[in-house]
Amino acid sequence: MSWITRTRQQLTGFLAKRDTPENLWTKCKNCGAMVYTKEWEDNDHVCPRCDHHDRIGGRARFAQLFDGDYRLLAAPRVAEDPLKFKDQKRYVDRLKAARAQTGEQDAMLCADGTITGHRAVVGVQDFAFMGGSMGMSVGETFLSGVDAALAAKCPFIMFTAAGGARMQEGILSLMQMPRTTVGIQMLKDAGLPYIVVLTDPTTGGVTASYAMLGDIQIAEPNALIGFAGQRVIEQTIREKLPEGFQRAEYLLEHGMLDMVVHRRDLKPTLGQLIGLLMARRLAA
Repeated sequence: MSWITRTRQQLTGFLAKRDTPENLWTKCKNCGAMVYTKEWEDNDHVCPRCDHHDRIGGRARFAQLFDGDYRLLAAPRVAEDPLKFKDQKRYVDRLKAARAQTGEQDAMLCADGTITGHRAVVGVQDFAFMGGSMGMSVGETFLSGVDAALAAKCPFIMFTAAGGARMQEGILSLMQMPRTTVGIQMLKDAGLPYIVVLTDPTTGGVTASYAMLGDIQIAEPNALIGFAGQRVIEQTIREKLPEGFQRAEYLLEHGMLDMVVHRRDLKPTLGQLIGLLMARRLAA
């Protein structure tokens, strides 16, 4: 064995023992800046260079919003692959891959806790799970959040992020649109606030149902919000759409949103809104 080979082996063994984090850096999807992952997380997954709001899942969102401990609501059991759907892959295989990637059973989580001292039930869609698509599990989880809010007599806050209905469940996914709408009406009948925070992206059947039915409509900066895609709309109306069309700031300017709120300000803003709305309910 030559001295070159021995030296290479010694160096390889030394380097292999070094405890180096796998994800030391995070690349911003908007400006391409490389940011220390710790700095990225400390900044609520918002780029400190360009202020881009990255997509986050339920557990990260709960950690940012709730005062401390929270109770994760049990995910309802639903039939998996009721249509035995298969395209390029079997639906069951897509579910397994999404669960392995995210560590969650489906695209929505609900939790019960306090926000600046006010009790609330919060639902969060995770775009990382099959594009946050709305299937039977998402519909049932949404309704379980509504039931929890009704039982606790507190607001229900929904963070949306979805590409629309889940095609692998066909008409069963589309039926979640009226089902969730009925759940929202139950909250209104009980005089409980339903607040929606639209995050990037919120599109399709989710936009056409529970995403746009809030008592107060909030969005994160530059979030993409719409029903059909911009290219589809342009091909249909044969016109060029305005700059920033379907972005949160454009929708705020045209009256479809009540406010656009930076992620760092969401917790105090929601806490203030809950206090005002619940005080009004008690006065009534």
